[in-house]
Amino acid sequence: MVRAVVLVKSPKKLIAARLKKVDSVYDSFPVSGQFDAVALINVENLPQIKDITTKIQTLSGVERTETMVEVS
Repeated sequence: MVRAVVLVKSPKKLIAARLKKVDSVYDSFPVSGQFDAVALINVENLPQIKDITTKIQTLSGVERTETMVEVS
C-alpha cells in the first residue's frame, strides 16, 4: 500500500467535503494556512497517486495541489 497527503488550495468553502467523494481518498478536512484542505490517499501502487491527484485537480475550484508520498 502507498499512502499520500495532498494539500489543496481552493477558495471553495466545501472543498474538503468534495475531496471525500474522490476514489481512494479515505479522509479529508479543512486546514488553515497556505492551503485550504488536506486529502489523505491510500492506493495499491505509486502510479495510482498521479491518477487520484489528477481527479482532485479537475474538481471545480481547485487552484493547485501539492502531494507528499509517505516514505517508509
